[in-house]
Amino acid sequence: QVQLVESGGGLVQTGGSLRVSCAASGRTFSSYAMGWFRQAPGKEREIVAAISGSGTITYYPDSVKGRFIISRDNAKNMVYLQMNSLKPEDTAVYYCAGRPAPNSRIAYQFMVSYNDWGQGTQVTVSP
Repeated sequence: QVQLVESGGGLVQTGGSLRVSCAASGRTFSSYAMGWFRQAPGKEREIVAAISGSGTITYYPDSVKGRFIISRDNAKNMVYLQMNSLKPEDTAVYYCAGRPAPNSRIAYQFMVSYNDWGQGTQVTVSP
């Protein structure tokens, strides 16, 4: 199990950029697959990016592909989500999630695959 703490959310204008970060505890972070999810008011939580333990495999849904970039620094136990060309519909609480993954080359796209969750950070994109 890892403890996850997100940071870096805030208010940004349409077309702007923002990077959110997730700090993870534990000594085996490189064996954890990680993901970023978001949940807007009245909507279900959805994935926005996933990354394998090695960092070599990533997944993005079509809604953010080409605009969002997930990355990780295993030496620092950190995972990042760089968000570019932001739109008002990107407004949501963004959550970091993790799961043990002995196979370091799998990125998990489904919410049920994840065991550990952060508390979330609010991202608001103004029109």
